[in-house]
Amino acid sequence: MTTTKSRLLILVTSVWVIAAAALAARVAFAWDQQRKIPHQVLASVPFDQETGNIALALWQGNGFGNVFRKPTGPTAWLAPVYPVLLFAVFKVFGAMTLASFFAAVLLNAVFSAAATFPLFAVGRRVGGLGVATATGWAWAVLPAGVLMPFEWIWDTPLSVLLVAGLLWLTLRVAESPGVAEWIAYGLLWAVALLTNPAIGVGLPFLVGWAMARAQVSGHVSWVRPALAVAVTVLCCMPWTVRNYRQFHRVIPVRSSLPFELWIGNNDIFDPHAVHGIQRITRYEETHRYSELGENGYLQEKREKALAFIRQNPALFLRLTLRRVLATWAGSEHPYDNFVQTDSTLVRVVLVLNVVLTLGTVTAIVLLFARKNVFAFPVAVFPLLYPMIYYLTHASLRYRHPIDPLLVLLTVFAVACCFRGPASLGARQADPS
Repeated sequence: MTTTKSRLLILVTSVWVIAAAALAARVAFAWDQQRKIPHQVLASVPFDQETGNIALALWQGNGFGNVFRKPTGPTAWLAPVYPVLLFAVFKVFGAMTLASFFAAVLLNAVFSAAATFPLFAVGRRVGGLGVATATGWAWAVLPAGVLMPFEWIWDTPLSVLLVAGLLWLTLRVAESPGVAEWIAYGLLWAVALLTNPAIGVGLPFLVGWAMARAQVSGHVSWVRPALAVAVTVLCCMPWTVRNYRQFHRVIPVRSSLPFELWIGNNDIFDPHAVHGIQRITRYEETHRYSELGENGYLQEKREKALAFIRQNPALFLRLTLRRVLATWAGSEHPYDNFVQTDSTLVRVVLVLNVVLTLGTVTAIVLLFARKNVFAFPVAVFPLLYPMIYYLTHASLRYRHPIDPLLVLLTVFAVACCFRGPASLGARQADPS
Protein backbone atom coordinates (compact mmCIF):
# COMPACT_ATOMS: atom_id res chain seq x y z
CA MET A 1 0.00 0.00 0.00
CA THR A 2 2.84 2.37 0.91
CA THR A 3 4.56 1.66 -2.39
CA THR A 4 1.36 2.36 -4.30
CA LYS A 5 0.86 5.66 -2.48
CA SER A 6 4.48 6.62 -3.15
CA ARG A 7 4.12 5.90 -6.85
CA LEU A 8 0.87 7.85 -6.99
CA LEU A 9 2.53 10.78 -5.23
CA ILE A 10 5.39 10.68 -7.71
CA LEU A 11 2.93 10.76 -10.61
CA VAL A 12 0.83 13.56 -9.14
CA THR A 13 3.88 15.73 -8.47
CA SER A 14 5.60 14.99 -11.80
CA VAL A 15 5.78 18.10 -13.98
CA TRP A 16 5.83 15.85 -17.05
CA VAL A 17 2.54 14.23 -16.04
CA ILE A 18 0.98 17.63 -15.33
CA ALA A 19 2.17 19.04 -18.67
CA ALA A 20 0.84 15.96 -20.48
CA ALA A 21 -2.52 16.43 -18.76
CA ALA A 22 -2.55 20.10 -19.77
CA LEU A 23 -1.87 19.18 -23.39
CA ALA A 24 -4.52 16.45 -23.30
CA ALA A 25 -7.12 18.89 -21.94
CA ARG A 26 -6.41 21.41 -24.69
CA VAL A 27 -6.43 18.83 -27.46
CA ALA A 28 -9.61 17.22 -26.11
CA PHE A 29 -11.39 20.57 -26.07
CA ALA A 30 -10.25 21.36 -29.60
CA TRP A 31 -11.36 17.95 -30.85
CA ASP A 32 -14.78 18.36 -29.27
CA GLN A 33 -15.25 21.86 -30.68
CA GLN A 34 -14.16 21.03 -34.22
CA ARG A 35 -16.95 18.45 -34.46
CA LYS A 36 -19.51 21.21 -33.87
CA ILE A 37 -18.24 23.71 -36.47
CA PRO A 38 -18.34 23.23 -40.28
CA HIS A 39 -14.86 22.38 -41.46
CA GLN A 40 -14.99 24.86 -44.33
CA VAL A 41 -15.44 27.56 -41.70
CA LEU A 42 -12.46 26.32 -39.66
CA ALA A 43 -10.30 26.34 -42.79
CA SER A 44 -10.78 30.06 -43.38
CA VAL A 45 -12.41 32.15 -40.64
CA PRO A 46 -9.74 31.66 -37.91
CA PHE A 47 -7.12 33.02 -40.34
CA ASP A 48 -9.19 36.06 -41.34
CA GLN A 49 -7.27 38.48 -39.14
CA GLU A 50 -3.94 40.30 -39.20
CA THR A 51 -1.76 37.31 -38.31
CA GLY A 52 -3.38 35.09 -40.91
CA ASN A 53 -3.28 37.83 -43.53
CA ILE A 54 0.46 38.43 -43.08
CA ALA A 55 1.18 34.70 -43.10
CA LEU A 56 -0.83 34.39 -46.33
CA ALA A 57 1.13 37.27 -47.89
CA LEU A 58 4.38 35.50 -47.00
CA TRP A 59 3.06 32.24 -48.47
CA GLN A 60 2.11 34.06 -51.69
CA GLY A 61 5.59 35.56 -51.96
CA ASN A 62 4.50 39.12 -51.17
CA GLY A 63 6.65 39.53 -48.09
CA PHE A 64 5.66 40.60 -44.61
CA GLY A 65 2.71 42.78 -45.57
CA ASN A 66 -0.90 43.06 -46.75
CA VAL A 67 -2.09 43.20 -43.15
CA PHE A 68 -5.76 43.54 -44.18
CA ARG A 69 -5.54 41.12 -47.10
CA LYS A 70 -5.32 43.97 -49.59
CA PRO A 71 -2.27 44.71 -51.77
CA THR A 72 -1.09 47.49 -49.45
CA GLY A 73 2.56 46.41 -49.25
CA PRO A 74 4.92 45.98 -46.31
CA THR A 75 3.68 46.31 -42.74
CA ALA A 76 5.03 46.57 -39.22
CA TRP A 77 1.56 46.19 -37.73
CA LEU A 78 2.56 43.01 -35.87
CA ALA A 79 5.75 41.61 -34.42
CA PRO A 80 7.26 39.04 -36.78
CA VAL A 81 7.64 35.78 -34.85
CA TYR A 82 4.11 34.38 -34.80
CA PRO A 83 3.12 35.36 -38.38
CA VAL A 84 6.32 33.68 -39.56
CA LEU A 85 5.47 30.54 -37.55
CA LEU A 86 2.01 30.52 -39.14
CA PHE A 87 3.63 30.97 -42.55
CA ALA A 88 5.71 27.85 -41.81
CA VAL A 89 2.48 26.00 -41.03
CA PHE A 90 1.06 27.16 -44.38
CA LYS A 91 4.20 25.96 -46.16
CA VAL A 92 3.77 22.46 -44.79
CA PHE A 93 -0.03 22.07 -44.72
CA GLY A 94 -1.20 24.61 -47.29
CA ALA A 95 -2.63 28.09 -46.83
CA MET A 96 -6.14 28.42 -45.45
CA THR A 97 -6.74 24.69 -45.12
CA LEU A 98 -8.31 22.56 -42.41
CA ALA A 99 -4.97 20.81 -41.92
CA SER A 100 -3.28 24.17 -41.31
CA PHE A 101 -5.92 25.08 -38.76
CA PHE A 102 -5.43 21.82 -36.87
CA ALA A 103 -1.64 22.27 -36.99
CA ALA A 104 -1.88 25.84 -35.70
CA VAL A 105 -4.20 24.79 -32.86
CA LEU A 106 -1.86 21.93 -31.91
CA LEU A 107 1.11 24.32 -31.94
CA ASN A 108 -0.80 26.72 -29.67
CA ALA A 109 -1.76 23.85 -27.37
CA VAL A 110 1.87 22.75 -27.10
CA PHE A 111 2.98 26.29 -26.23
CA SER A 112 0.26 26.59 -23.58
CA ALA A 113 0.98 23.19 -22.03
CA ALA A 114 4.75 23.72 -22.15
CA ALA A 115 4.33 26.77 -19.89
CA THR A 116 3.76 24.19 -17.13
CA PHE A 117 7.52 23.52 -16.93
CA PRO A 118 8.78 27.04 -16.09
CA LEU A 119 5.65 27.71 -14.02
CA PHE A 120 6.29 24.60 -11.93
CA ALA A 121 9.93 25.59 -11.43
CA VAL A 122 8.99 29.11 -10.30
CA GLY A 123 6.31 27.72 -7.99
CA ARG A 124 8.83 25.40 -6.39
CA ARG A 125 11.26 28.25 -5.82
CA VAL A 126 8.62 30.54 -4.34
CA GLY A 127 6.47 28.15 -2.30
CA GLY A 128 7.83 24.62 -2.41
CA LEU A 129 6.72 21.41 -4.09
CA GLY A 130 3.13 21.60 -2.87
CA VAL A 131 2.59 25.05 -4.33
CA ALA A 132 4.31 24.04 -7.56
CA THR A 133 2.16 20.94 -7.94
CA ALA A 134 -1.12 22.68 -7.17
CA THR A 135 -0.19 25.52 -9.54
CA GLY A 136 0.62 23.09 -12.34
CA TRP A 137 -2.66 21.21 -12.03
CA ALA A 138 -4.66 24.43 -11.72
CA TRP A 139 -3.05 25.75 -14.91
CA ALA A 140 -3.68 22.43 -16.66
CA VAL A 141 -7.45 22.78 -16.23
CA LEU A 142 -7.90 26.55 -16.12
CA PRO A 143 -10.73 27.28 -18.60
CA ALA A 144 -8.91 30.20 -20.23
CA GLY A 145 -5.83 28.06 -20.78
CA VAL A 146 -7.87 25.21 -22.25
CA LEU A 147 -9.97 27.45 -24.52
CA MET A 148 -7.43 29.89 -25.88
CA PRO A 149 -5.33 27.66 -28.18
CA PHE A 150 -8.46 26.75 -30.16
CA GLU A 151 -10.40 29.97 -29.96
CA TRP A 152 -7.78 32.37 -31.32
CA ILE A 153 -4.99 31.76 -33.83
CA TRP A 154 -2.69 34.39 -32.40
CA ASP A 155 0.57 34.69 -30.45
CA THR A 156 -1.25 34.49 -27.08
CA PRO A 157 -0.29 30.90 -26.07
CA LEU A 158 3.30 31.51 -27.16
CA SER A 159 3.31 34.69 -25.05
CA VAL A 160 2.11 32.58 -22.10
CA LEU A 161 5.15 30.33 -22.48
CA LEU A 162 7.53 33.27 -22.92
CA VAL A 163 6.29 35.14 -19.84
CA ALA A 164 6.60 32.05 -17.63
CA GLY A 165 9.96 31.19 -19.19
CA LEU A 166 11.36 34.67 -18.67
CA LEU A 167 10.37 34.70 -15.01
CA TRP A 168 11.93 31.28 -14.45
CA LEU A 169 15.15 32.22 -16.23
CA THR A 170 15.31 35.51 -14.31
CA LEU A 171 15.38 33.56 -11.04
CA ARG A 172 17.91 31.15 -12.48
CA VAL A 173 20.44 33.61 -13.91
CA ALA A 174 20.33 35.63 -10.70
CA GLU A 175 22.04 32.66 -9.05
CA SER A 176 24.26 31.60 -11.94
CA PRO A 177 27.74 32.82 -12.92
CA GLY A 178 27.51 31.06 -16.30
CA VAL A 179 27.92 33.27 -19.37
CA ALA A 180 25.89 30.84 -21.51
CA GLU A 181 22.81 31.21 -19.29
CA TRP A 182 22.98 35.01 -19.44
CA ILE A 183 23.28 34.86 -23.22
CA ALA A 184 20.28 32.50 -23.34
CA TYR A 185 18.44 35.00 -21.14
CA GLY A 186 19.13 37.76 -23.66
CA LEU A 187 18.01 35.54 -26.53
CA LEU A 188 14.76 34.69 -24.76
CA TRP A 189 14.04 38.37 -24.21
CA ALA A 190 14.63 39.00 -27.91
CA VAL A 191 12.20 36.25 -28.91
CA ALA A 192 9.64 37.66 -26.46
CA LEU A 193 9.95 41.21 -27.81
CA LEU A 194 9.69 39.98 -31.41
CA THR A 195 6.60 37.99 -30.46
CA ASN A 196 4.71 40.38 -28.18
CA PRO A 197 6.40 43.73 -27.44
CA ALA A 198 4.09 44.30 -24.46
CA ILE A 199 6.15 41.69 -22.61
CA GLY A 200 9.05 44.14 -22.77
CA VAL A 201 7.51 46.19 -19.95
CA GLY A 202 9.15 43.73 -17.57
CA LEU A 203 12.63 43.80 -19.12
CA PRO A 204 14.30 46.64 -17.15
CA PHE A 205 12.79 45.49 -13.88
CA LEU A 206 13.57 41.78 -14.18
CA VAL A 207 17.05 42.28 -15.63
CA GLY A 208 17.75 44.93 -12.98
CA TRP A 209 16.57 42.60 -10.20
CA ALA A 210 18.61 39.69 -11.56
CA MET A 211 21.73 41.87 -11.75
CA ALA A 212 21.24 43.23 -8.22
CA ARG A 213 20.55 39.76 -6.84
CA ALA A 214 23.57 38.29 -8.59
CA GLN A 215 25.84 41.04 -7.29
CA VAL A 216 24.58 40.64 -3.72
CA SER A 217 25.19 36.90 -3.98
CA GLY A 218 28.65 37.55 -5.36
CA HIS A 219 28.01 35.53 -8.52
CA VAL A 220 28.52 38.11 -11.27
CA SER A 221 29.30 41.76 -11.92
CA TRP A 222 27.30 44.05 -14.20
CA VAL A 223 29.09 42.66 -17.27
CA ARG A 224 26.95 39.55 -17.81
CA PRO A 225 23.60 41.37 -17.46
CA ALA A 226 24.91 44.00 -19.88
CA LEU A 227 25.85 41.19 -22.26
CA ALA A 228 22.32 39.79 -22.02
CA VAL A 229 20.82 43.18 -22.86
CA ALA A 230 23.27 43.60 -25.73
CA VAL A 231 22.24 40.21 -27.13
CA THR A 232 18.58 41.26 -26.93
CA VAL A 233 19.23 44.54 -28.73
CA LEU A 234 21.39 42.94 -31.41
CA CYS A 235 18.77 40.26 -32.12
CA CYS A 236 16.00 42.86 -32.46
CA MET A 237 18.08 45.29 -34.50
CA PRO A 238 17.62 43.63 -37.94
CA TRP A 239 13.84 43.93 -37.64
CA THR A 240 14.12 47.57 -36.53
CA VAL A 241 16.41 48.31 -39.49
CA ARG A 242 13.95 46.60 -41.84
CA ASN A 243 11.14 48.75 -40.48
CA TYR A 244 13.17 51.92 -40.88
CA ARG A 245 14.01 51.07 -44.48
CA GLN A 246 10.36 50.37 -45.28
CA PHE A 247 8.71 53.23 -43.38
CA HIS A 248 11.51 55.81 -42.95
CA ARG A 249 10.95 56.14 -39.23
CA VAL A 250 12.05 54.26 -36.15
CA ILE A 251 9.69 51.38 -35.35
CA PRO A 252 11.52 49.11 -32.88
CA VAL A 253 9.12 46.16 -33.32
CA ARG A 254 5.51 46.96 -34.26
CA SER A 255 3.61 50.05 -35.36
CA SER A 256 -0.04 49.55 -34.43
CA LEU A 257 -0.15 51.18 -30.96
CA PRO A 258 -1.80 54.41 -32.26
CA PHE A 259 -4.63 52.33 -33.75
CA GLU A 260 -5.08 50.40 -30.51
CA LEU A 261 -5.14 53.66 -28.56
CA TRP A 262 -7.76 55.13 -30.91
CA ILE A 263 -9.97 52.00 -30.74
CA GLY A 264 -10.44 52.56 -27.02
CA ASN A 265 -10.49 56.35 -27.06
CA ASN A 266 -12.68 57.91 -29.75
CA ASP A 267 -15.91 59.82 -30.18
CA ILE A 268 -18.02 56.69 -30.18
CA PHE A 269 -17.70 56.82 -26.37
CA ASP A 270 -18.63 60.52 -26.17
CA PRO A 271 -22.41 61.09 -26.01
CA HIS A 272 -21.85 64.84 -26.48
CA ALA A 273 -19.79 64.59 -29.68
CA VAL A 274 -21.52 66.62 -32.42
CA HIS A 275 -20.01 64.74 -35.31
CA GLY A 276 -18.80 61.68 -33.46
CA ILE A 277 -18.44 58.31 -35.16
CA GLN A 278 -21.38 56.00 -34.57
CA ARG A 279 -19.61 52.74 -35.27
CA ILE A 280 -16.30 51.39 -36.50
CA THR A 281 -16.39 49.02 -39.45
CA ARG A 282 -13.61 46.91 -40.84
CA TYR A 283 -14.47 47.94 -44.40
CA GLU A 284 -14.14 51.67 -43.68
CA GLU A 285 -10.90 51.29 -41.75
CA THR A 286 -9.36 49.03 -44.38
CA HIS A 287 -10.30 51.53 -47.07
CA ARG A 288 -8.80 54.39 -45.07
CA TYR A 289 -5.62 52.39 -44.44
CA SER A 290 -5.30 51.66 -48.16
CA GLU A 291 -5.87 55.32 -48.96
CA LEU A 292 -3.32 56.78 -46.53
CA GLY A 293 -0.78 53.98 -46.24
CA GLU A 294 0.39 52.62 -42.92
CA ASN A 295 2.36 55.70 -41.86
CA GLY A 296 -0.41 58.15 -42.70
CA TYR A 297 -3.15 55.98 -41.27
CA LEU A 298 -1.41 55.51 -37.93
CA GLN A 299 -0.48 59.19 -37.73
CA GLU A 300 -4.14 60.07 -38.20
CA LYS A 301 -5.21 57.63 -35.47
CA ARG A 302 -2.56 58.96 -33.10
CA GLU A 303 -3.72 62.53 -33.57
CA LYS A 304 -7.39 61.63 -33.14
CA ALA A 305 -6.78 59.53 -30.03
CA LEU A 306 -4.62 62.17 -28.35
CA ALA A 307 -7.09 64.92 -29.24
CA PHE A 308 -9.92 62.88 -27.71
CA ILE A 309 -7.93 62.35 -24.52
CA ARG A 310 -7.00 66.04 -24.24
CA GLN A 311 -10.58 67.18 -24.84
CA ASN A 312 -12.22 64.57 -22.59
CA PRO A 313 -9.97 63.97 -19.56
CA ALA A 314 -12.83 62.96 -17.26
CA LEU A 315 -14.29 60.57 -19.85
CA PHE A 316 -10.82 59.14 -20.52
CA LEU A 317 -10.44 58.46 -16.79
CA ARG A 318 -13.81 56.69 -16.67
CA LEU A 319 -12.93 54.62 -19.73
CA THR A 320 -9.60 53.70 -18.16
CA LEU A 321 -11.29 52.55 -14.96
CA ARG A 322 -13.73 50.49 -17.02
CA ARG A 323 -10.82 48.87 -18.81
CA VAL A 324 -9.13 48.08 -15.51
CA LEU A 325 -12.31 46.35 -14.37
CA ALA A 326 -12.66 44.50 -17.67
CA THR A 327 -9.04 43.34 -17.51
CA TRP A 328 -9.43 41.74 -14.10
CA ALA A 329 -13.11 40.79 -13.96
CA GLY A 330 -13.50 39.83 -17.61
CA SER A 331 -16.26 42.37 -18.23
CA GLU A 332 -17.09 46.00 -17.59
CA HIS A 333 -20.32 44.78 -15.97
CA PRO A 334 -19.38 41.45 -14.35
CA TYR A 335 -22.32 41.24 -11.94
CA ASP A 336 -24.92 41.97 -14.62
CA ASN A 337 -23.27 39.48 -16.97
CA PHE A 338 -23.22 36.83 -14.25
CA VAL A 339 -26.92 37.29 -13.48
CA GLN A 340 -28.10 37.55 -17.08
CA THR A 341 -26.11 34.78 -18.75
CA ASP A 342 -27.45 31.29 -19.27
CA SER A 343 -23.95 29.88 -19.74
CA THR A 344 -22.40 27.96 -16.86
CA LEU A 345 -18.97 28.42 -18.46
CA VAL A 346 -19.34 32.21 -18.51
CA ARG A 347 -20.30 32.21 -14.84
CA VAL A 348 -17.35 29.97 -13.97
CA VAL A 349 -14.97 32.26 -15.85
CA LEU A 350 -16.35 35.37 -14.12
CA VAL A 351 -16.03 33.77 -10.68
CA LEU A 352 -12.52 32.53 -11.43
CA ASN A 353 -11.50 36.03 -12.49
CA VAL A 354 -12.58 37.38 -9.11
CA VAL A 355 -10.74 34.55 -7.32
CA LEU A 356 -7.55 35.09 -9.35
CA THR A 357 -7.65 38.84 -8.78
CA LEU A 358 -8.13 38.53 -5.01
CA GLY A 359 -5.56 35.74 -4.81
CA THR A 360 -3.00 37.75 -6.76
CA VAL A 361 -3.38 40.85 -4.63
CA THR A 362 -3.24 38.82 -1.41
CA ALA A 363 -0.17 36.87 -2.47
CA ILE A 364 1.76 39.96 -3.55
CA VAL A 365 1.03 41.64 -0.21
CA LEU A 366 2.11 38.52 1.70
CA LEU A 367 5.28 38.08 -0.33
CA PHE A 368 6.40 41.64 0.30
CA ALA A 369 5.28 41.61 3.93
CA ARG A 370 7.34 38.48 4.55
CA LYS A 371 10.29 39.91 2.60
CA ASN A 372 10.29 36.91 0.30
CA VAL A 373 13.33 37.31 -1.93
CA PHE A 374 11.23 36.49 -5.01
CA ALA A 375 8.42 38.95 -4.25
CA PHE A 376 9.59 41.61 -6.68
CA PRO A 377 10.18 39.48 -9.81
CA VAL A 378 6.99 37.48 -9.30
CA ALA A 379 4.95 40.68 -9.01
CA VAL A 380 6.45 42.49 -12.03
CA PHE A 381 4.31 41.03 -14.83
CA PRO A 382 0.96 40.98 -12.96
CA LEU A 383 1.40 44.62 -11.93
CA LEU A 384 2.90 46.09 -15.10
CA TYR A 385 1.87 43.98 -18.09
CA PRO A 386 -1.84 45.00 -18.13
CA MET A 387 -1.09 48.74 -18.02
CA ILE A 388 -0.93 49.19 -21.78
CA TYR A 389 -4.41 47.69 -22.03
CA TYR A 390 -5.76 50.05 -19.38
CA LEU A 391 -4.96 52.84 -21.83
CA THR A 392 -6.06 51.17 -25.07
CA HIS A 393 -8.74 48.47 -24.87
CA ALA A 394 -9.15 45.45 -22.63
CA SER A 395 -9.93 41.78 -23.10
CA LEU A 396 -9.27 38.58 -21.18
CA ARG A 397 -7.33 37.47 -24.25
CA TYR A 398 -4.94 40.36 -23.75
CA ARG A 399 -4.44 39.47 -20.08
CA HIS A 400 -3.98 35.78 -20.78
CA PRO A 401 -0.14 35.79 -21.06
CA ILE A 402 0.08 36.49 -17.33
CA ASP A 403 -2.70 34.07 -16.30
CA PRO A 404 -0.25 31.32 -15.23
CA LEU A 405 1.39 33.76 -12.82
CA LEU A 406 -2.01 34.76 -11.46
CA VAL A 407 -2.71 31.06 -10.85
CA LEU A 408 0.64 30.68 -9.07
CA LEU A 409 0.00 33.68 -6.83
CA THR A 410 -3.54 32.54 -6.01
CA VAL A 411 -2.31 29.06 -5.08
CA PHE A 412 0.36 30.66 -2.91
CA ALA A 413 -2.26 32.79 -1.15
CA VAL A 414 -4.47 29.74 -0.49
CA ALA A 415 -1.45 27.76 0.75
CA CYS A 416 -0.70 30.56 3.21
CA CYS A 417 -4.18 30.17 4.66
CA PHE A 418 -3.56 26.49 5.39
CA ARG A 419 0.16 26.39 6.13
CA GLY A 420 0.89 29.92 7.29
CA PRO A 421 3.07 32.45 5.46
CA ALA A 422 6.11 31.70 7.59
CA SER A 423 6.32 28.17 6.20
CA LEU A 424 6.30 29.54 2.66
CA GLY A 425 9.42 31.65 2.80
CA ALA A 426 11.94 32.12 0.04
CA ARG A 427 13.42 28.91 -1.30
CA GLN A 428 17.10 28.53 -1.96
CA ALA A 429 18.49 27.69 -5.36
CA ASP A 430 17.56 24.26 -6.60
CA PRO A 431 18.23 22.28 -9.78
CA SER A 432 14.98 23.52 -11.39
